[in-house]
Amino acid sequence: MKNKKILSLTLLLAAGSLLTLSCKKLPQNTYTVVPVDQFYQTPQQINAGIVAPPYTALTPLQTENVFQLNEASTDEMIIPIRGNDWYDGGVHTQLWTHNVAVDNSNDNGGWTDLSAGITKCNFSISILNSLKNKPSNAAAIAAEISVLRDYYLFLMTDLYGNIPLITSYDANASLAPVSRATVYAYIEADLLKNIPLLSADNSTGNTAIYGHFNQWAGYMLLTKLYLNAQVYTGTPQWDKALTYANMVINSNKYSLQPNFLDNFTYSNRGSVENIFCIPFNYPLIKGNVIQMYTLNYNNNLTFGLTAQPYNGFCAPTAFYRTFTDADKRKKMWLVGQQYTATGAAIAGVVLSPYVNELSNPADSFKYAGARSVKYQPQPGTGSDGTSNDGVRFRLADAYMMAAEAQLHLGDLNGALTNVNKIRTRAGVANLTSLSFDDLLAERGREFAWEGWRRNDLIRFEVATGKTYFTGARVPGKAQDAADNHTFLFPIPQPQINTNPLLKQNPGY
Repeated sequence: MKNKKILSLTLLLAAGSLLTLSCKKLPQNTYTVVPVDQFYQTPQQINAGIVAPPYTALTPLQTENVFQLNEASTDEMIIPIRGNDWYDGGVHTQLWTHNVAVDNSNDNGGWTDLSAGITKCNFSISILNSLKNKPSNAAAIAAEISVLRDYYLFLMTDLYGNIPLITSYDANASLAPVSRATVYAYIEADLLKNIPLLSADNSTGNTAIYGHFNQWAGYMLLTKLYLNAQVYTGTPQWDKALTYANMVINSNKYSLQPNFLDNFTYSNRGSVENIFCIPFNYPLIKGNVIQMYTLNYNNNLTFGLTAQPYNGFCAPTAFYRTFTDADKRKKMWLVGQQYTATGAAIAGVVLSPYVNELSNPADSFKYAGARSVKYQPQPGTGSDGTSNDGVRFRLADAYMMAAEAQLHLGDLNGALTNVNKIRTRAGVANLTSLSFDDLLAERGREFAWEGWRRNDLIRFEVATGKTYFTGARVPGKAQDAADNHTFLFPIPQPQINTNPLLKQNPGY
């Protein structure tokens, strides 16, 4: 029966453009179906039909559900209700206040997006395994897709805790959840097995592997896993986190980009710091819509956009104030009088850094909150995205993860050296002492809106006992319940309805 298996070519070649970085717009129609063994004959066909589809599932992670779960639940991003805008049934406010309902659409969307990525990985591996004439690099392809699946699994267990561990495209695969510690052990073993099979090349400007997991992206993921071991298993693994962070640093494959914001421009493919990115290439690869979600309605005039932004995401006041005027990273925030692209003041449009309420119908509230231009807005683009590649891993995080592990292991001088590399680039004075408060604040300034803040806050709270994640915040967030159930999101009720083997997380 294996030889009778057929595969529709719908979207597969278009998906292949994600990894080949082709500038041709490919048709998205179904022209034919062919037997598997007749299609997967060339490297291009393997790339388009097997390697690319699991990567396409990364696209919504840049700004949609998973991003919002990990940022809008923290001290560095808030989505206030401005009149009737951004109410959406209260789903965004629930993230900020940590009162997430089991039917929250972002919560369900995060589960769905990550499950889709896992399923695509499993399907591609099954197709690869079914080929009678496998490519010579089949083992490396399977390893790469397996590591990408580990990334999806890591994000999913981080958000939801106990999840089904489905690692094959098999109708009989168990849908019962397993413990977070079991998921951790699986990811660890799988990464250690597969990372050495990945390319060791530098991905910067290398179109053959840019947007792929290479060894260094794999070691970044392994470092993240070990850094969070105490959260996931109850046992810290700071020494292992330090080992693999240093492997990335000492590889000398990457260096700090001299200008911090150059990592996020709409031509950031040339960054010497970015290790793993989600490629976007407007108008061919769409979906990085952060400029639409954060900018004020009138900022289309500022940046030459083709549509009005949605006036949503902004920085809470306290977080914005952590940036000193000397800090070059403060330029990622847009505040004050707004201007057109030609330099004329836009009447009445003055963005305030103050967000003192969760909801206000007043016109003045439309201008509350610093807006992010970390990802450089791209003139001539609008509601369907920009060409800024979404940064997942970069060398600065290797330095900061190493510093965190060193601080836990008692190596203050080593931790200071690594943190001060980041501060020097930012134009702020070196630290001479370093507390966990200092380190967490520095991570906030360096990695704002890169999707790691919730993970950071919870990890630091577990390690130190200070209420970095569960504590009260302005505006309108009370101290979380003492049981810390908010460390996990609820298992979405629609998923439980579909799969009764799932068990709701405590406290929901």
